[in-house]
Amino acid sequence: MLRVLGHRRTACDGFTRREAIRVGGLSLFSGISLPTLLHAASQQRDSQGTTLEGKARSVILINLFGGPPHQDTFDLKPEAPKNIRGEFSPIATATPGLHVCELLPMTAAMMDRLSLIRTYSHKYNSHNPYNVLTGFDGGSDRENYFAKRSDHPSIMSVCRHFGLGRDDVPPYVIMPAYPGFSQGLRRAGPYGGYLGSRYDPLFTVWDKKFDGKGEFYKPVPALGEPLLPSLNELPAVTANRLDRRRSLLEQFDTQLSRIDNSRAARSMSQFQQQVFSLLTSPRTRAAFDLSRESRATRSRYGNTVWANSCLVARRLVEAGSTFISVNWEEADSGNHWDLHSNNFNMCRHHLPILDQMFTALVDDLEQRGLLETTLVVLMGEMGRTPRINKNSGRDHWPQCGFVLLAGGGTKRGLVLGRTDRQAAYPVERPVSAGDMASTIYQLLGVDPTQVVHDLSGRPVHISHGGQPVWEAIA
Repeated sequence: MLRVLGHRRTACDGFTRREAIRVGGLSLFSGISLPTLLHAASQQRDSQGTTLEGKARSVILINLFGGPPHQDTFDLKPEAPKNIRGEFSPIATATPGLHVCELLPMTAAMMDRLSLIRTYSHKYNSHNPYNVLTGFDGGSDRENYFAKRSDHPSIMSVCRHFGLGRDDVPPYVIMPAYPGFSQGLRRAGPYGGYLGSRYDPLFTVWDKKFDGKGEFYKPVPALGEPLLPSLNELPAVTANRLDRRRSLLEQFDTQLSRIDNSRAARSMSQFQQQVFSLLTSPRTRAAFDLSRESRATRSRYGNTVWANSCLVARRLVEAGSTFISVNWEEADSGNHWDLHSNNFNMCRHHLPILDQMFTALVDDLEQRGLLETTLVVLMGEMGRTPRINKNSGRDHWPQCGFVLLAGGGTKRGLVLGRTDRQAAYPVERPVSAGDMASTIYQLLGVDPTQVVHDLSGRPVHISHGGQPVWEAIA
């Protein structure tokens, strides 16, 4: 729903917070996701970023927010003690010698088309997508729990800074909402950080629906679809003491006139028409129109908001978007991967949904001739502890986790890295957050050795010291 609020309170920065104009989930004045979409076009022309011959034109990142248990998915240890090995049995896969969880049969059948990294290892013990989306793992909750201007920029924000991405379709999209939305906070990771809010993503909105009433550790299916900020439902606009007859742009101009004549304000004014043109363009809106998909395709993906987000992601790739992230997170209904309690029953709920939607996405992209140019990444920000706790859960464990790759110039049938007998630590080929960021840059054709400059003018390596995982690149 589009909402335009009135003129009551002004924050210390000179414009309203509570009263700021909202277009669905797209905040136009708080620096969360403004002309992100098009203002970057005028900046990137002047950048000196080096481009390579990238094998991927698009990336779809499925982020299992909270940290999926690698011991119960892709690195089972059936010979380990009972309080480590868990409740699931391993099953054979299409890759000889590789076994995965019994709850992932469809994924098992396509493992010969995927690359599995079993040793994703870093230092950042936090439920932020900060390491996943930026490649930086030196953060701490004290400094990096909430998004702020001095954060390192996301991978796609850097790519936009160097000129990657089209301007006639949203180049960078996160669905179904911003990370942290279900807990009422903006988590670090997806934003432009010190490169500026013009490189923030477009966040979709989700009218939350569930099949039943869940609890934090008792999940129920999360339903619905990711939605564009709604501009075509103007009759439903709630305008608190603003003239309903005035156009939307006129109302924006009213708010903009209250802001000091700063560079940021001029920037917003200059590009606001283009932002609205982008959001209302036939190409963009068609990508979000799932009614154009067949019943068979909808059924193949599944009827959850995460599955529908994956289907929209495929449509955005077809439309020309560069980076799309599906953030699997909803706290109140148990739709998260922070499995401190009830780990195995939550996995019994989550893994079949994941198995269905992930394999549907890979198959769909391949059948449409898009997989070779679309990198699909499945991961979380960390793994889970080897030892099962007293609540039948597993706790935080950034020392080891998994990454699953498909398409986009990656090898097929690769299994990289080996862990110890408890899947606690890598004993062979650890892969850092910076390594994963570097790999994505390399596949997109952005030189991963480049630097950008932070707020103090200090050069910062965009891969934070990481190197491409060459073993996974075809």
